Amino acid sequence: MSRTLPTSTLRTLARSQRAPLVHSKPCRHFSTTRQPSQKATNPASSPSRRGAKRPGTQLLVAAAALALIYISTRSPAPAQAEAPAQDAPELLIERSKKKKGLSKEQNRDLISSQHLQVKKSWENPGVYAWGSNTGRVAAPDSNETYIKTPRRLSWFDDVLLRDLKLDRTFGAAVLENGDLVQWGNAYSEDIRQPTVTLKGKDLTSIAISKDRIIGLGKSGTVYSVPVSKADQENGHKQTEGSWIPFWSSTSAISYRKLEPKGLGSREKVTAISGGLEHVLLLTSAGRVFSAASGTEDFPSRGQLGVPGVTWLTRPEGRYDMCHELTTLKGFDIAKLATGDHHSLVLDKEGRVFAFGDNSSGQLGFDYNPEAPFVDTPSLLPTTRLYQGTNQKPRVTSIAAGGQNSFFTVEATRVAGPDEDQSSIPTLGKVTADTWACGTGIKGTLGNGRWTHIQGTPTKVPALSGMFEYDEKTRKVVPIRMSQISVGSTHASAVLDNVTYLNASEKSSEDDTNWGSDVLWWGGNEFYQLGTGKRNNNPTPVYIKPLDTASEVEAGRKEEHRLHLTPMKNVNVKGRKVRMEQRVECGRNVTAVYSGV
Repeated sequence: MSRTLPTSTLRTLARSQRAPLVHSKPCRHFSTTRQPSQKATNPASSPSRRGAKRPGTQLLVAAAALALIYISTRSPAPAQAEAPAQDAPELLIERSKKKKGLSKEQNRDLISSQHLQVKKSWENPGVYAWGSNTGRVAAPDSNETYIKTPRRLSWFDDVLLRDLKLDRTFGAAVLENGDLVQWGNAYSEDIRQPTVTLKGKDLTSIAISKDRIIGLGKSGTVYSVPVSKADQENGHKQTEGSWIPFWSSTSAISYRKLEPKGLGSREKVTAISGGLEHVLLLTSAGRVFSAASGTEDFPSRGQLGVPGVTWLTRPEGRYDMCHELTTLKGFDIAKLATGDHHSLVLDKEGRVFAFGDNSSGQLGFDYNPEAPFVDTPSLLPTTRLYQGTNQKPRVTSIAAGGQNSFFTVEATRVAGPDEDQSSIPTLGKVTADTWACGTGIKGTLGNGRWTHIQGTPTKVPALSGMFEYDEKTRKVVPIRMSQISVGSTHASAVLDNVTYLNASEKSSEDDTNWGSDVLWWGGNEFYQLGTGKRNNNPTPVYIKPLDTASEVEAGRKEEHRLHLTPMKNVNVKGRKVRMEQRVECGRNVTAVYSGV
């Protein structure tokens, strides 16, 4: 089975000015877009011309005679043959890339870049990074200032990760066994390679601030670890218990615990998300807590979601104590997202609450210079975005980073007040859209415009209103977003398009695997988009495959694009694991890693 995107998808991608699509086998494209008819306007019949008098017949005859004399006195222009009308472009059939004598799998690699990329991701899992390298994060063993295109980090060869976060000066990752790994100049200028630091805590995910790493353990325990190796060694070390009775020990490095008060007997922290100075904690009961996450600056722009809290007015106790967002009681919160100084939460009903810094409109509200901060979770009026469209919206996911926020919305076609349901063929049709707000001066909004402040969310055309044909269900389905990762000035979106990962020795050699499409946009001053160029891009674009050497071996060049492998049970170096490829957009640095 070879993948061919439907005409509807091709039209959508072309409309968003994406790179040309590449197919595993040639196909013809048909456009059904029709230009609206336009009636010619007669100036004489327009209201402003009706009162004008027409010229007399004698005047018209005189004008014609003068024109004839003028033409006859001029030297005749040389005759030129008109260019023949251009015929429709000739349909070119791509020659087969198969070669005799090669195995079935070798021929699959030749005919499909997508298949080769999926194969390589399973055979050689690891981390590719690019962007700023002034902090030795994108390439720890290199002195280059920039890493212009994806480069493999050798330390992570055949290593699977639970999570990865990147700053310009340090990187942090969670290994498959739950241990924390750190690298970069902010960790240590003397150590070039990633180093395991916090061990035995079974971390599932992490968030980073300016100078600390917040880790969530599988048990629900939240750890706050200093980035600096010196601080880890010289800071206060915890006394840790043991499974052996009356036996305790001292932790190897310094860390603190963030402990929400008043949790239920079975309630625990299940998710975290953090900005430069704050972190949000979500519990299994749908409650949200916030806390300071760094030691340099206290969060005082409303991002904690607690009205009036600053360094001077904070309650007595630890500076990084956890505060429950009591204004959200009664709402079952499902997801968190944070930018540098702002916060978003999404409940199970699809309602979004925003709070924190709104100086660039990143909360989705119009900027108010007299009140640039919103310190109370406020409901985002997403229904206004679809007024007059006869569509009922529901927010399905949120993402944030820097001074930007993104929302994915599923809009369902409903009957209008004066419409007959039986006469609406598209009744119930779902359209998946992506909206953005915040600063767009570097193209981070992804809407093709350069905007300083965008308060009201703007639709991202390249990531909205897309459809494709699903061969399994034999239906046209909307293309949703699988993941949106937002860095300080750039972003990436992984599409939840139809994928195929079941090619085997029993199937035809034309049966090739393919993964998910992924696009990038925004600031590119540090080459963080991975295009190899330095210009910012306000419209989502594709980049080349990660392993370009394998593409060249197969006789392919720049016309093929990166695909990411979705979750799948596979054999990695002789053991069965469930893994996928994920994107992490950080502060001027980007990575793709193999995640479990």
